[in-house]
Amino acid sequence: MPQPLDVVIVWHMHQPYYKDPLKNEYALPWTYLHGIKDYFDMPAIVEDTPGATAVFNLVPSLIEQLLEYASGSAVDPFLEKGKAAPSELTLDDRIFLLENFFSVNRQNMVEPSRRYLELLYMAGEGKPGSARERVRHFSDQDLLDLQVWFFLAWTGEAARRRYPIFAELVAKGENFTAADKELLFATQREVLQAILPLYRRLHDEGRIELSVTPYYHPILPLLCDIRCARTAMPRVALPAASFCHPEDARAQIKRGISYFREIFGFTPTGMWPSEGSVSNETLDIIAESGICWIATDEEILAKSVDGGLGADKERLYRPWRYSGKRGELGAFFRDHQLSDLIGFTYSQWETERAVADLCGRLNGIKSRLGGSGRVVSIILDGENAWEYYPNNAYDFLQGMYKGIAGSASLRLTTCSEVLKETRFDGRLHSIFPGSWINGSYGIWIGHPEENLAWDLVAQAREAAVSANPQVAAALESGEPSPDGTAEMICRSLYAAEGSDWFWWYGDDHFSPHSDRFDRLFRRHLMNIYRLLGQDSPRQLLEPIKKKSPAGLIREPAAFIDPEINGRINDYFEWLAAGLYDLTRQGSAMHSSDRMLQSFFYGFNEESLFFRIDGVQEFSRLLKEDDVLTLHLIHDREYRLPLQMKNDEGMLQIKENGVWTPTGGYCNWKILRTCEVCIPLRALHLIPGSKLFASVSLVRDNEEIGRWPSDAPLMLHYAGADIELDNWLI
Repeated sequence: MPQPLDVVIVWHMHQPYYKDPLKNEYALPWTYLHGIKDYFDMPAIVEDTPGATAVFNLVPSLIEQLLEYASGSAVDPFLEKGKAAPSELTLDDRIFLLENFFSVNRQNMVEPSRRYLELLYMAGEGKPGSARERVRHFSDQDLLDLQVWFFLAWTGEAARRRYPIFAELVAKGENFTAADKELLFATQREVLQAILPLYRRLHDEGRIELSVTPYYHPILPLLCDIRCARTAMPRVALPAASFCHPEDARAQIKRGISYFREIFGFTPTGMWPSEGSVSNETLDIIAESGICWIATDEEILAKSVDGGLGADKERLYRPWRYSGKRGELGAFFRDHQLSDLIGFTYSQWETERAVADLCGRLNGIKSRLGGSGRVVSIILDGENAWEYYPNNAYDFLQGMYKGIAGSASLRLTTCSEVLKETRFDGRLHSIFPGSWINGSYGIWIGHPEENLAWDLVAQAREAAVSANPQVAAALESGEPSPDGTAEMICRSLYAAEGSDWFWWYGDDHFSPHSDRFDRLFRRHLMNIYRLLGQDSPRQLLEPIKKKSPAGLIREPAAFIDPEINGRINDYFEWLAAGLYDLTRQGSAMHSSDRMLQSFFYGFNEESLFFRIDGVQEFSRLLKEDDVLTLHLIHDREYRLPLQMKNDEGMLQIKENGVWTPTGGYCNWKILRTCEVCIPLRALHLIPGSKLFASVSLVRDNEEIGRWPSDAPLMLHYAGADIELDNWLI
């Protein structure tokens, strides 16, 4: 009888280390909020679902934060302002609530509540500056309802099913009392206290496997030797300091495993290295630590074996072993497409269709490969995708587990079970140094901001080693120092080595909170100098993250080739595109100020691509007859009128005041987002050209919005030369 195809699902649970070491408080509340929504819901859904099993990869610095919130000792301004009586709030506190307590997914977390949506309208729908203008219209009852709804909206579906008070408050909907709010926070603390015991119980019952990541989520290969970035990116500009400290990588691994063992009572057998980042030296250190398996991305495997993965990706689904200088490791390689379908696509589908599609793809792999001893690894974040699904993905995840577990041709299992039961024929004696993003480290190194951050880490490390012998000894050994001050210095250094700060430096990612990530990074380093009794270098007192002019986040970094379907298919589609933040541009028109959010642009050898994002899905934002027009200026004026009911048409050009077709055939799709493809030949662009762009919205023959409202966006067209300098992506 043929053996079923093994399917391993790994949920990576991680948040940055948000605790400010100088103020001893949390700079952002995401650990608390994802705790009550996702870190509880995810194992609870497994427990609720017969046959479900998964691997949960827990980052030690996340565990540390969860325990602080669960104990009630975490100092968090969001919680303090949420718990405070509205009558005791200052004007600035009230403005804080209006500016921050709508930080949720609008479609799935605001709109289901008539009252929460009403409060959003009252607050100006998040328009910059509107909170200060409108706060005077908020009564104490309005603010109390807002406090309750923000934290209630972040409560997960499984938590609502297990703790009746949440469902009761949702049903009540408005006119909450101080007692309601007190009960809400008391019950959420119960949820937080239940999280880690739930993981431990499910592990003991054999329902899940728990694995670990190095303590503060660093990019291990860059700690070992920053020069290894050149293998995947030969033209990358490296930091001035030659950072080469494998002892720090070893310490982050040892400390992570030790803390995990302290919390759960056993030693983990598996590890997802932060961001799937691997190298030969890194894997040797991991093997030396006693870990039995690691996981990374399929592109790493493709670059590690001669001839790549093959047309049917047969090599991707083999069980692999890495044989290094210090032992062997089982190696699991993430199926990029399947993982991204769950992370980015299925949230937009009907649950039954999404589950059927996933199971159909898995059975297709089984049919294509035949035989036995094959494994499919689905690996993605365990917290970030679910707010885009109805009911926090409870129905989808249950359906997925049931669909796989109930199939005779599929076996839902864990990495350690695969290690026990499968013969590993694939052998790797060397692994390509890279991460899950493009098989390189370009997200974390190479940009001037990232390189400056690395130089500041190196400078602080050298200062600590030179000034304090106990620190030098602890860093060399990787063991906790018996000297309290030395230990705090080491912890601050290791925290500053975390990947999250470098993620937000450079121009490949954007967050409205990037200034706070910048401040946190610098404060971890400033804490080192404070503990040494030294003044911090001037560079640490100034922001590393530079503000871009007029809403510009980044320029294009490489060719792109997105599928024009009105959806975000995966993380990579628009990663190399240029990006403007339209919320910084404003609109002088009425009623539409906050309709558009982001403007992406990029190109390949034949086409220009544009993507316009609204503050919510365009399918909900626009009416069928609305006309969203893309305006372009190069040698002359061009325009492309876009409607939801059509998806193709001619680019128009303005001649003698009259708009006429150019013959440039374009296609677009407006659904969740708006994606557009225009042939390059229609615009007569040459490398080095500048193209100016703006967007307008016409409804009922009246223009109700234009972005930007003053001057168009300036876009740079580099041509094929952009592929010569694609070190970033």
